[in-house]
Amino acid sequence: MKKLILALSLFTGASLAFAADKPLPAGAFAVVNGVALPQAQLDDLMHQSGMADNAQTRLVAKNQLIARELFKQQAHKAHLADRADVKAAIQQATDAVLTQAYLRDALKPTPVTDADVQAEYNKIVGSLGDKEYKLSLIQLADDATARTVLAELKKGGDFAALARKYSVAANKDKGGQLDWVSFKTPATEGQTQGLPLPVAQAATHLTQGAISTEPIVVGSSRVLIRMDQLRATQVPRFDDVKAALRQRLQQQAIQKASTELVVSLIKNAAIQQ
Repeated sequence: MKKLILALSLFTGASLAFAADKPLPAGAFAVVNGVALPQAQLDDLMHQSGMADNAQTRLVAKNQLIARELFKQQAHKAHLADRADVKAAIQQATDAVLTQAYLRDALKPTPVTDADVQAEYNKIVGSLGDKEYKLSLIQLADDATARTVLAELKKGGDFAALARKYSVAANKDKGGQLDWVSFKTPATEGQTQGLPLPVAQAATHLTQGAISTEPIVVGSSRVLIRMDQLRATQVPRFDDVKAALRQRLQQQAIQKASTELVVSLIKNAAIQQ
């Protein structure tokens, strides 16, 4: 399909010949087998594409829309709309559009103010300790695997390679590497920047380059860590992080509003499972 659209975009003569045939209806950029294609449709495509708006790119866009109309007309001639799989796909697309339209109208997330962003920054900075840690982590499913991996590490095995082979953590493909993290010591529950408390506690006792000597118990998993780097905490400037903080707070506000909306709808619905 892409190849066909590209071919049409290169064949500029077709559009020019048609345009010279007779005047187009008001507000249309083309007429395809008697169907007028609105100028607004072309303008929307140009806006969504992000392409520079000039005669050449408009010609490409025009021919893409003409090709799409031709495909649609042929699909109707073939009565594809009556096919079960096509009906199902149309229904799914309709449901998705309606859902998005409803959410745009119904979701009322609390606006994020400049004061909210500043407060979030202050909260994060206030939670930092005087040191920050760059760790690599291998999360293992059981004691036996943990002992196997620890034995390999003690023999000089490559930590990253063992992480890729054995770890069940989401970052295994990165060789177990984690982002920089800082927290006040002694580490306390909920104040470890997302690290499990036992891992944070163990990290504070490691020197740079050292590996935990015993598996760390985290729920039903066993964890081994390596201290890749250790340095004094580097606090980012507010202006450097405020955009990211605002985006995060906005996402949290949307999530909260979504949850509240779902709870309200469920409360007033008759649902049988």
